[in-house]
Amino acid sequence: MDGLIPKRLDFAEEGRAKLIKGVHAITKAVKSTLGPMGRTVLIESPQHIGGITVTKDGVTVAKAVDLLDPVENLAVRMMKEASERTASSAGDGTTTAMVLTEAIIDSAEAHMHSGTNVTEVIRYLQKESIVIQEALQAKAVEVTDVLIKDVATISANNDTIIGGIIADTYGDVGKDGIVTVERSQNAETYYETTQGLKVDRGYSSPMFINDMKRDECVMEDVYILISDAEISNILQIEGLLKPIIQEGKKLLMIAPANTNVINTLSANVQKGRLKVCTVPPPSFGYKQHELMQDIALAVGAKYFSEKTGDDLSIINFDDLGHASKVVIGRDQTIIVKDVDQEEGPIEERVSQLWGAHELAKKKGDKEFILSRIASLTGGVGVIHVGGNTDLEQKELFDRVDDAVCAVRSALQEGILAGAGLALFNIATTYETRPVEDEWQAIAFSILNDALCAPLKQILVNANLDASSIYSEDYPEGYGYDVKRGSYGDLIDLGVTDPCKVTKNALNNAVSVASTILSTNAIITMARSVDEATQ
Repeated sequence: MDGLIPKRLDFAEEGRAKLIKGVHAITKAVKSTLGPMGRTVLIESPQHIGGITVTKDGVTVAKAVDLLDPVENLAVRMMKEASERTASSAGDGTTTAMVLTEAIIDSAEAHMHSGTNVTEVIRYLQKESIVIQEALQAKAVEVTDVLIKDVATISANNDTIIGGIIADTYGDVGKDGIVTVERSQNAETYYETTQGLKVDRGYSSPMFINDMKRDECVMEDVYILISDAEISNILQIEGLLKPIIQEGKKLLMIAPANTNVINTLSANVQKGRLKVCTVPPPSFGYKQHELMQDIALAVGAKYFSEKTGDDLSIINFDDLGHASKVVIGRDQTIIVKDVDQEEGPIEERVSQLWGAHELAKKKGDKEFILSRIASLTGGVGVIHVGGNTDLEQKELFDRVDDAVCAVRSALQEGILAGAGLALFNIATTYETRPVEDEWQAIAFSILNDALCAPLKQILVNANLDASSIYSEDYPEGYGYDVKRGSYGDLIDLGVTDPCKVTKNALNNAVSVASTILSTNAIITMARSVDEATQ
């Protein structure tokens, strides 16, 4: 039969055993990176120069794993999805999510028997996961300027230099600012910050430059026109230019303009008749429309758009926005907003954007929304990551990107005691919790084991034994700092985890583990005739 694709079927315990084998394989590769004493993983990678990647980043390790057996590989793909979902929503915690997933599955295999109502156990696990996340949020501590460096340092694998750079960047842009990570063109790692609105487009012609030393057009007390409709004739804006010329005002036009218009304006600028500069609209497609709306809102201008049928010929002086200063370079424009700019509409837009950020699924979409929020509320910081080799730069880039995302999550929902202690403290409560029935008792036993797994794995990676390290009943939040080799309040010691990261790791771990535990039949593509006849 044409189009017939033979399948391979695996059932019940045999199928689940293969899924669990896949979970163990990928987790074993990833969990060795956890904690300050975690090791790096060497990956043969066709995607990078030289075909080699060295990393301690959980997502990078997970992405590199593919297994030959199709059923085992299904489990690997689910684990990858969980790690990527954790990274996308919280920016870090991928290794923790995998360790928790493996621990839940292993503990379930130990506690469940042939007569267990698996559906009920899973229902209790999912229900209790929500309770745990609420308990974690209740214990979260708000991040101070001092703690930002601790969060960044921990996530960057205890690199105090990187932690310091990230803390300094956030110190400059503020908690509402946005920090992004890019590859440096040299071996140096450094940061740059911008206070104000940043537009990723520069002047349309070098003839607009008035600061020859810096190759920039700098203007203060500037009026701003915002439009995505092309200015094809100077007569379209004649009515606007008259008061600009007569009163000696300055004008920035963020709008597409044809060559004749640009040449006419630049010639008048050179002769001293006009103080004006044109900048093309940023980005493309729907992103351009949204960014232009943000710019117009930030400077108090009316946005003239072809999409809404606006006609530039009817524009008047009152439709212009205003900024205290603009700096237009070759590749970017910085707009410093007025101090007395009305904040009400901006706050409303920012609130809407945070809602959109929560609903966005892709990391790229989330980053775009965050950049819009930063442009409206605070500064923009860019950390340029350098390295002496491509390998070194790639490994450092992954760590810095994780650390920046961890700080962002910490600022949103606060921090918890790190080193797996927050989950470990909750695990101890299940020993005395009353249960409704046998199935809830099994779910509690599973969580009692699983929530201890991240803490134990960090100690295993440091060649330590959890039973000896935590042999006494310590107060909540009091634990062992592996790096210093001493006990204390972990938050005071700077050993912290973002609450959002821990919650997301647990949520995604329960989701994947539940899927595997409830599976009874697995259908995969047959790789050979023998498999198809099984």
